[in-house]
Amino acid sequence: MKLYSGDLSPYSARVRMQIYAKGITDITLERPAHFGMPKFREDHPIGRIPVLDIDGDMMPESEVIAEYLEAIYPEPSMLGKTPRETAHIRSITRIGDIYIMNNMFMLSPQTRAATRNQGIVDLLGGQVVRNLKALDKMIGRDGFACRGRLTMADCALTPALFLVENVLPAVGIENAIAVNANVAAYWAAIQTNEHAAKTLSELHRGLEERREMIRNGSFDKIMAAAAAAHAAAETATT
Repeated sequence: MKLYSGDLSPYSARVRMQIYAKGITDITLERPAHFGMPKFREDHPIGRIPVLDIDGDMMPESEVIAEYLEAIYPEPSMLGKTPRETAHIRSITRIGDIYIMNNMFMLSPQTRAATRNQGIVDLLGGQVVRNLKALDKMIGRDGFACRGRLTMADCALTPALFLVENVLPAVGIENAIAVNANVAAYWAAIQTNEHAAKTLSELHRGLEERREMIRNGSFDKIMAAAAAAHAAAETATT
C-alpha cells in the first residue's frame, strides 16, 4: 500500500501518526504527482490528500483511511476495549477532526491573504475558540486525549492543535490553547510522545517550507499556475 501524503497536510498527518503508533511498515509515504492540478482531480475526484493506494484502488478521506487501517491492523488497538470506550474515543476524534481542524483548515488561507476577510476570521476563529472550551471539559487529564493511552483521538488532536498554535496568532486571534488549562496540559504532554513528536516534526518542516515559498514568491506562482490549469480544464469540458 501507498499513502499519498504531504508534510503540511493535517489530515495526512493524522494518518501518519496512526501508522507510526501502530508500527506499520508496509505502507510507503509519497507526495502525489500533479497534486493541486487537474490531473490529480481526474484521478482523485475529491482532490485532497491523504489518499491510500491499495493496489490501484484509491481510498480518500483521512477518517475512512484511519478506520480501515484500524480494521486490518488491529494491534495495537487505538480504539476502546468496549463499544462505550470506542464511542468516547470517536467523540474526541470528531472534535479534533471536524470542530477544530476543519475550521482551522478553512481559516488558514487568511494568513496569506492580501486583504484579510475579517468576517471569515471572526466566524471560523470564533468556532475554534468555542470548541476548544468544550474540549477542555472533555479531554483526559493524564497526558492522553482519553482512555489513558494513545488512541485515534490523539492522532486527530495533534495536527489540529498544531494548526491552532500556528494559525490563530497569524490572523490576530489569541492562541486559545493557553487559556484552556486542561487542553494546555494535554498539548504539553502529547508533544513528548515519540509518535506525536515525529508527526509534529514533519508538520513544522512543511510549515517552514511553505513560509519560504511564500517569501520567495514561488507559492503564488504555483497557485496561479494551478488556477489557470483548472480554468483551462473547465473550458475544455464545456
